[in-house]
Amino acid sequence: MSIKPDWWIREEAQKGMIEPFEDRLIRTSNNAGIISYGLSSFGYDLRAAPEWRIFVNAFNTIVDPKSFDTNSLIEFEGNECIIPPNSFVLTRSVEYMRIPEDVMVIALGKSSYARCGIVANVTPLEPGWEGHVTLELSNTTPLPAKVYANEGIVQLLFFQGDKPEVTYRDRKGKYQGQTGVTLPRL
Repeated sequence: MSIKPDWWIREEAQKGMIEPFEDRLIRTSNNAGIISYGLSSFGYDLRAAPEWRIFVNAFNTIVDPKSFDTNSLIEFEGNECIIPPNSFVLTRSVEYMRIPEDVMVIALGKSSYARCGIVANVTPLEPGWEGHVTLELSNTTPLPAKVYANEGIVQLLFFQGDKPEVTYRDRKGKYQGQTGVTLPRL
């Protein structure tokens, strides 16, 4: 299995792997500094969409992936989101992904956020998967933390190997084709 460089990512993006696609690292918008997104040397930095699901403990619910209670979260739309102390939010990527059948993608948090105590958790994007990437951002600090929409949120690393016998698409995975922020499914 090998990690793929920028030229490979650019070629695959032209085939529809990443939409919309930025073919270079964007670091400013309207002459203001932003958290970078777009193509980097050995990866691609995804942007957060302005859709947020903020977890709160207003109704004393339990977070249970088998019986998810939406009373545990508040839906919010905006260019900035405040994550409560020791809590987390869900968002999605701006970009829609179509992963080739011989590629596995791993997402890692960006250092600008990691240095502020914000941890990004994303499950691997399996061969044949497609959709908006649902992102979980945890605020590990005792203080409120701010995150930004339409700016970089995680970096994707692409690993190419042999096509597996059964891809995510073949087995009709439950998160195939997801759009918007997608909550747990059984």
